[in-house]
Amino acid sequence: MSNRLPRVNQLIKKELSQIVLKEADFLSGVLVTLTRVETTSNLRESKIYISCIPEEKQETVFNRLNNQVWQFQQLLNKRLKMRPIPKIIFFKEKETVKAGKIEKILAELKKEEK
Repeated sequence: MSNRLPRVNQLIKKELSQIVLKEADFLSGVLVTLTRVETTSNLRESKIYISCIPEEKQETVFNRLNNQVWQFQQLLNKRLKMRPIPKIIFFKEKETVKAGKIEKILAELKKEEK
């Protein structure tokens, strides 16, 4: 089995993380993380999952990313030496939010035990 797709996902995540860090226009005090990339097998599109701290700013961050998606796509096209370059689509990361809630519940249970 080919390991091309995981390598493509890792490359896109690395390059796009750098682009978002340098080019994105966010509010101060907001931490934005690209948590994972899932590229289709035909390399037509990549789902980019975004996590944001504080969580209350996620909608604002997501809207700003989507407003700048064309700019990010152009910069990614220049950086990557592959064809085709997948179309990037941003998604809100729900798994890290779930994990955070579970961690909080576990911490509360641990406190109650003491």
